Amino acid sequence: MSTERSLVLVKPDGYARGLTGEVLRRIEAKGYVLTALQVLTPTTEMLAAHYAEHEGKPFFEPLVAFMSSGPVTAVVIEGDNCIKGFRSLAGATNPTEAAPGSIRGDLGRDWGRPVQENIVHGSDSPESAAREIAIWFPGL
Repeated sequence: MSTERSLVLVKPDGYARGLTGEVLRRIEAKGYVLTALQVLTPTTEMLAAHYAEHEGKPFFEPLVAFMSSGPVTAVVIEGDNCIKGFRSLAGATNPTEAAPGSIRGDLGRDWGRPVQENIVHGSDSPESAAREIAIWFPGL
C-alpha cells in the first residue's frame, strides 16, 4: 500500500448542482481523509498553470472559461493509493460512459455540453498531484 495525496476538484457544474456534499461523502466512505478544503472561483492564471500541458489544444480555452465560470470546491485527500482509487470512484471522463456506482455514472449527465463538464477532477499521478496541490493550496 502506498499512502499518497491527491487533488480533487468539484467542478463548477457539480458545485452549482449542490453535489459537493455527495462527492465528499463518497470520498470519506471510501476511507480517504480530507486534509484541506476550500471553495473558490479560480482565476484564469491558476487554471492556466493547472492545465498547462493542454495549452494550445483546441479545448484549452473553453476548459479554462468553464472552470472559471463559478465556484469550485478544491480538496486535498490522503490515503493508500488514493490517486488511482479516486479516479476509479470518479468513473470514466464521459458521464454517459461512466459505470453506475461511480460519481460520474450516478450523478453526471450528457447535457449536450463539452465533456469537461463532468462534475469532478482528480490528479492522475503523484507528480501531477504535487504540482496541482501547490497551485490550489500554496504552502501546504
